[in-house]
Amino acid sequence: MLELRDVSYQSATAASPVLRQINLQLALGTPALVAGPSGCGKTTLLEVISGLAEPKTGSITWDGEGLNGRQRRWLCGLVFQFPERHFLGLSVGQELKLGQRRLSADNAEAVLALVGLGGLSLQQAPEQLSGGQQRRLALAVQLLRNPKVLLLDEPTAGLDWSVRREILDLLAVLSKDRMLLVVTHEPELFEGVIAQGWRMHDGMLAPLGLPRA
Repeated sequence: MLELRDVSYQSATAASPVLRQINLQLALGTPALVAGPSGCGKTTLLEVISGLAEPKTGSITWDGEGLNGRQRRWLCGLVFQFPERHFLGLSVGQELKLGQRRLSADNAEAVLALVGLGGLSLQQAPEQLSGGQQRRLALAVQLLRNPKVLLLDEPTAGLDWSVRREILDLLAVLSKDRMLLVVTHEPELFEGVIAQGWRMHDGMLAPLGLPRA
């Protein structure tokens, strides 16, 4: 179990905390979401959990043991809202091999098939992919790292309805083997997929009632 206890965060340039006394728990096989409008602190929460930022106060633990930033970076896989801004490879194959230098073509094709990109050319440039395909490629890159915690920033934003449904079906499958946390401004889209959630307002969390998945 991953647990945040009384976690607060304030950047060096901010006049007030972005996150205030955050408490949440993530468990295997129980996908969760945090809902709220843009600017409320959702992305910052993912950055703190994933080790890209350090909390000012509070603790982040794994099965009761404290985690530092490096440990959280190994534990978590973070997919940003605009993954194309973070692609470094000139081709799909190169992107998949970042940090996986011995990745075989068969394993690359297998992880692409897992995220619904079966048959995609490894030579294709990531910027030539559609928005939905770019989200899937970013997921594939993280899955190759085999993270125990998968963090997704607005995974359905800006996608048409048919692609959104495909992404939601994929998340339902992925959440069976790892902890999954989604942040979104559209919690209603995840009804039937995610049943545990919180609403963020002014950097604080409150329980969000969701129909059972």
